[in-house]
Amino acid sequence: MNNKSKSILAIAVILVTIILDQLIKIIIKTNFHYGESVRITDWFYLTFIENNGMAFGMQVMPKAVQTIMRLIFSGFILWYIMKLVKAKYKNGYITCISLIFAGAIGNVIDSIFYGAIFSESTYSSVATFVPAGEGYADWLYGRVVDMFYFPLFEFDWPAWMPVVGGNHFIFFAPVFNLADAAISCGTIALLIFYSKTFGESFSLFGKNNTSK
Repeated sequence: MNNKSKSILAIAVILVTIILDQLIKIIIKTNFHYGESVRITDWFYLTFIENNGMAFGMQVMPKAVQTIMRLIFSGFILWYIMKLVKAKYKNGYITCISLIFAGAIGNVIDSIFYGAIFSESTYSSVATFVPAGEGYADWLYGRVVDMFYFPLFEFDWPAWMPVVGGNHFIFFAPVFNLADAAISCGTIALLIFYSKTFGESFSLFGKNNTSK
């Protein structure tokens, strides 16, 4: 596959992932009350929550700094993808990195814009679009929309067990979005199938085409 085809592949993966992620988030945010949950099956729910952090709600640094750092990280990944395309790396590897990039951008969009263009989501009211700058928070301070909840199974730990005894366990407990899933799937596939390629890829910086 030539460079043009590999570029088209990367762009398609990125655009499809970002567009689907944003469509789902907007539909959920403009139709669900905060905390509202709809049961789809015994192990799949649509549950609307928001978070100030990164994937799966983790908070590791101040919100504005976090958003800027994620933009810088996304810019680096985009540059890396361009290097991979130029060096004619395998389609699967380019797809993995493109998924990670698309997921990062999907959540960055929420952080940059959602606070400024949406009204507040509450337990009693559904958010609506508002004029830019009149939303629930300033630019860069938007909250990331999550909705996928997969409690595949749950049980109570036996009381005699140390530390966790008597606690209720749910697998899988985090609520996440499509962007999170893209990052996770891209990373897992990369580690399983392309860990060696990932290490070797750093040697191409500053080099010309090197097919892998």
